[in-house]
Amino acid sequence: MAQDRKKVLVLGAGYAGLQTITKLQKQISADEAEVTLINKNDYHYEATWLHEASAGTISYEDLLYPVESVVNKDKVNFVKAEVTKIDRNAKKVETDAGIFDYDILVVSLGFETETFGIKGMKDHAFQIENVLTARKLSRHIEDKFANYASSKQKDDKDLAIIVGGAGFTGVEFLGELTDRIPELCNKYGVEQGKVKITCVEAAPKMLPMFSDELVNHAVSYLEDKGVEFKIGTPIVAANEKGFVVKVNDEEQQLEANTVVWAAGVRGSQLMEESFEGVKRGRIVTKQDLTIEGYDDVFAIGDVSAFIPAGEERPLPTTAQIAMQQGEQTAKNIKNILEGQPTQEFEYVDRGTVCSLGSNDGVGVVYGKDIQGKKAAFMKKVIDTRAVYKLGGVGLAFKKGKF
Repeated sequence: MAQDRKKVLVLGAGYAGLQTITKLQKQISADEAEVTLINKNDYHYEATWLHEASAGTISYEDLLYPVESVVNKDKVNFVKAEVTKIDRNAKKVETDAGIFDYDILVVSLGFETETFGIKGMKDHAFQIENVLTARKLSRHIEDKFANYASSKQKDDKDLAIIVGGAGFTGVEFLGELTDRIPELCNKYGVEQGKVKITCVEAAPKMLPMFSDELVNHAVSYLEDKGVEFKIGTPIVAANEKGFVVKVNDEEQQLEANTVVWAAGVRGSQLMEESFEGVKRGRIVTKQDLTIEGYDDVFAIGDVSAFIPAGEERPLPTTAQIAMQQGEQTAKNIKNILEGQPTQEFEYVDRGTVCSLGSNDGVGVVYGKDIQGKKAAFMKKVIDTRAVYKLGGVGLAFKKGKF
């Protein structure tokens, strides 16, 4: 029997990949398939909490847990390795820890920052990308306050923070910043009125997924806490002083000693190297989440551009979608192992909530607009549910938001 075992290879332990594994290990026996999960870190981190760790309102340790704590070792081999090449014709994946064959491949390699070719952005701005960038940024913010407090020649730019992007990540990061600043001012004896937070957004509207009423709530909440918005203001470059922006066709230099880019993500770079027709690291999949011409390769999460039947645009890359794709992929792998046809992925939209710090937020839940404390509470429910779905009750109790 063991000779006939199919090799299932899952690349990446983010929301999509880990959900595939945790569901699959409940549905199959060790005799049915040899399942291997490859991830470059030995931990999973809650990517939707990165803005909190980046602002320093939670510790980076709060958002991660060991991959092996949710993997059934009797059914899944976990390999800590970085994927360097996918050869879909030879059915091999190359890593820095050796080469792996597969019969069924799940590509869920996650996201990277997208700077849209803006000059200097990679070199001069902090990114909200992973655990390491979050640690670096929160430490840097505190260092600037400490530096300001201890310097004889005070540099006001130490208390200036510019955030590029007023989409989801940018706004959630701003919310956390407005929670953290009073704490830092208190700790270092800094007058809060001296802190300057500016948010720059090229689009004419922030949070485009929400109604004007919700956006207005978010703006007025953050403005009351000292955030200044420059909407419809493209960033043309980043340099050692801050951002260069365009206002009425004229370039202006915005100066700050903390500059954060929170305006774009793309799928893993490996996608372009491994498949045709990839745009910004995302590949259009068939309705069952496999790739055209390759019934044995699933692409899910941030590397997937899934277009629901009858629609023109792919679904956005969110944790909720990634986890639902992981569930469907596990079912489809089980079907393939049993010689059954795969089923189409159907996304159930339960809603979206954008937090504005820990006590406020805006969102749409089951088609209804919510804001304020109710939205903040819902956000904590959503975050805790994500942990529960991957790691069960014990992990949700330990890592959840309540």
